[in-house]
Parts: sequence; C-alpha cells; structure tokens
Amino acid sequence: MKKIIAAVLCLFLITDGSAQSGDWDTYLARYEKGPGSTLVNMSLKQKAPDSTRPFLFAAGVKFKNCSADGLPAPTAFITLNRISDSIVALVGRHPGSLLTGTFSYQCERKDYFYVRDTAGLKSAVTRLLTDFFPGYTAAFLIKEDRTWDAYLHFLYPNEETRLFMYNQAIVMRLEKSGDQTAIPRPIDHILFFKTEKDRECFIYKAISQQYKIVIKDSTDRKEGSYRLQITRNDKADLATVNKITGWIKKEATRCKGEYEGWETVIRQLPG
Repeated sequence: MKKIIAAVLCLFLITDGSAQSGDWDTYLARYEKGPGSTLVNMSLKQKAPDSTRPFLFAAGVKFKNCSADGLPAPTAFITLNRISDSIVALVGRHPGSLLTGTFSYQCERKDYFYVRDTAGLKSAVTRLLTDFFPGYTAAFLIKEDRTWDAYLHFLYPNEETRLFMYNQAIVMRLEKSGDQTAIPRPIDHILFFKTEKDRECFIYKAISQQYKIVIKDSTDRKEGSYRLQITRNDKADLATVNKITGWIKKEATRCKGEYEGWETVIRQLPG
C-alpha cells in the first residue's frame, strides 16, 4: 500500500523519444520499506488495459549510490538516466513494446513496459548491462498481466496522490506568478452531485465549516448535474490546500458527490 508523502518535479530525465510522448508526471510515496519514486505516463489510463500487450516486462538495475532511504543519491542520476535511456532504446526495438513508467525503491530502479511477448528481452537487457554498465546488477520483473494491474494499481497514482499532484501544480503556478500563498484570500471549490438530496447533504457539512455558497444550480452534465460552488478565505500554501481539499473530497464522497477542483485569485504584497 502506498501513501503520498511528497511530489517531485523531475527525478528522471529519459531522453528517448518514446518516453516523452504522452502525459508524464512524477510523485513520491511511502511504501512498506520506505519511500519510492514513480515516473508514469498518465495518458495511458484511458486505453488501459491494452489486450495486444498482455505481458509486463520491467527491467533495470540495483545500485549502491543511494541515500539512506533507498532513493538515488544526486550523483547517481547521470548514470541511472543513461541506463534507462539504453534500456528504453533496446526494448523500444521490440515490436509492440510500450513504456509506461519508471520506479525507484530500495536502491533499485526499473523501467516498466507492456509488450506482446517477452521473448529474448531478458537476455538482451542482461547483455546490454554486462557490456556497458558492468558495475550494476540487473533487476527484472516479468509476468503476464492482461489486466495491466501493475500500471493501473501500482504505477498510476491513487486518488489521494492525484489530488496532491493537482494541488501542487496550482500552488506552483501561483508562486511563479508572484503570489504570496501565506496571505488568506477567497478560494472557491466546485463540486457536482447526482441528486439535490446529495448536494444538500454536503452543503450542511460545508456551512458547518464556515463555507459560503457561491453557485447552486443544475447543468447539462450527463452525470452529477447538480452543481455547487463554495468559497472561504484561506491561505493557498500547499500544506493548507492539501488539508482543505482532503476534507472536501472526503465529505463530498460521503454525500455521493464529485470534487471538481479549486480556484483562487493571486495575492501579492503591496508595492
């Protein structure tokens, strides 16, 4: 089970063209033995599982240049990225291969592919590492995975993690625009519910937390047509926003609603 502890902007630099297509994002989460870092192609979620690629082929290395918590030390990235680039290029020549993500954990890093078959891949990667990276021990995970369980339930972030990543992206944009996130300002939250009763369930909870109703109407969405927009003055720093949105999402779910996200105005110091 993974629990989000932080998000990272760039732990990996994979230069192969196949790695750059799609919507790639990174996050850091805590697992049983410590933190693990994931780079994942988010855009594959819409087409997963792909029945033409029923096999998981994960290949990488164990490395000694890691921190006390098992993640790559800063000086390790140049070589680890070269190894990933080489593996991605090699497996990319295998018909039908698709890179879905990269995972670093406990001094081990592997690139995750879905392939039509795994014939010859392990031996080819082993030769590559032996010839060009002799100081590293090969690491593999190879199995049939027709449901793409490794991608959908391991690499792909869960709801808590996705909300954290969403919040971080907005806060970073605010800070880049000169926003002083420690200054309270109106923050609006948008939600949708399937029935008026469900919406009233959440409104009762929101009012108890001093939220004010901005919009309460119906839309033409196929599902969740009862819209609600609420607002409250809050700080926009990441810790505060994570606490606020976590509560809203939890209570909205209890009322069978869907939390759409938040928006705010930029606050800067005078002068």
